[in-house]
Amino acid sequence: MSVPLQITVELGKARRKIKDIVEFSPGNIIELDRQAGDQVDIMANGRLIAKGDVVVVDDNYSVRITEIMKARDSLANVK
Repeated sequence: MSVPLQITVELGKARRKIKDIVEFSPGNIIELDRQAGDQVDIMANGRLIAKGDVVVVDDNYSVRITEIMKARDSLANVK
């Protein structure tokens, strides 16, 4: 079980045109498709494996897993 996996936590998504992205500057705000307090997606190698809540532990952001996806749900989210 010593296979390395990349774990990613996705807060939300947004679509922008390239012309808008090149005009970004410090202080710009990008609105995401989720509400504050919504659960985040936990991905392993790009595949949804769980959902969770963002928490702070010793001044570091962390994620508390609240739901583990079923294998068939995870496969349905592969693009």
